[in-house]
Amino acid sequence: MNKKIKTEAVDHLFEAILTLKTPEECYAFFEDVCTVNELLSLSQRYEVAKMLREKKTYLDIAERTGASTATISRVNRSLNYGNDGYDLVFERLGYETGPQEK
Repeated sequence: MNKKIKTEAVDHLFEAILTLKTPEECYAFFEDVCTVNELLSLSQRYEVAKMLREKKTYLDIAERTGASTATISRVNRSLNYGNDGYDLVFERLGYETGPQEK
């Protein structure tokens, strides 16, 4: 875990997020908390991560998501060398993540 983001304020934000129960509640909360561009950027990174786990090429991912190769590379680095947060969520949602090199 990145010690730079581990703060009381971030803890409070995550506790608030954990109270959300439906997609509609998530929309209401995140539309209030994030700008439209911030929310679209987060969702784009998540889609990129799913496609990388599906072994899609950078070109295919860029074409389908509009993500830059820099963004795709950053997400790929998180998947391979990060804290396994994406994999945790993918597993809980029942997505096949496939073997990855660490």
